[in-house]
Amino acid sequence: MKILFTKNIDQSIISKELGEDISVDCVEVIKTKPILISPFDLKNYSLIFTSVNGVASFFKNRFKPNENFTAKNYNKIYCVGEKTKKALRKHGFGTFKVLKNAETLSRFIIGNCQHEQFLHFCGNLAINVLDKDLPLQNIKYKKITIYNTEETNPLIPEKYHAAVFFSPSGVRSFAKQNSLKEMKLFSIGETTSGELRNYTHENIFTSEENTLNSIFELIRREIVSKL
Repeated sequence: MKILFTKNIDQSIISKELGEDISVDCVEVIKTKPILISPFDLKNYSLIFTSVNGVASFFKNRFKPNENFTAKNYNKIYCVGEKTKKALRKHGFGTFKVLKNAETLSRFIIGNCQHEQFLHFCGNLAINVLDKDLPLQNIKYKKITIYNTEETNPLIPEKYHAAVFFSPSGVRSFAKQNSLKEMKLFSIGETTSGELRNYTHENIFTSEENTLNSIFELIRREIVSKL
C-alpha cells in the first residue's frame, strides 16, 4: 500500500501513526514566501489569522498586537484551526475565538461581532469567504496579503493507492499535471474537499478537524484497519 502526502511530514511520525506496512512518499506541491511590509498601528482592530504561514509572516514583519485585555484598544485575535492557534501561542499570544474553517468564522463574526473592524493577515491565494461575506453585512474588513503561495505543479509519475491533500492550492497544484483517478483521496477539512470536487467524482474522505492527527485517524480507519 503506497500513499502520497502532498506536504513534507516527518517520516518517524508517519511510521508511528500508520505502522510499517504503509509506504509513504511526501512531495511538496506548493511553496510559500513571506512578503516584507512595514508594520503599522493595529489600534482599534480585531485580527484574523487563517493559516500558520499568516502567523509566521505577521511576526516576521515585527507587528505587535496589544493583548492587554484591560486596555481600551486591545486586539482581539480570531483564528482558523488548532495549528494556527498553536502558532500564535508560540509567539506568546492567545486567541479570542478559534473556528474550524473560514465559513464558520464568517458566520460567527456576522452573528456576534457587527461593531468590530477586522484585519485579515493571509496569503495571496486565501479563499474569499470573509471578504465576500463580511462587507455585505457592513462589517469593516480588510485583507492584508502578507505571504505568497506558489503552486509548483510537479509531475509525479509514481502510482499511488491514496493521496492526502492539505489545502485548496495544493489540490490545484497537484491536479495540473496529475490524475486523481483510481486513488483513495483524503482531505484535511471541508474547504480542501470542496476544491477536490472540482477535479474528481471519486469519493473523498474528509477529516473531522483540520489537524494532522485527524487525518491519520481517518487513514487508519479507512486503510490500515482493512489491510
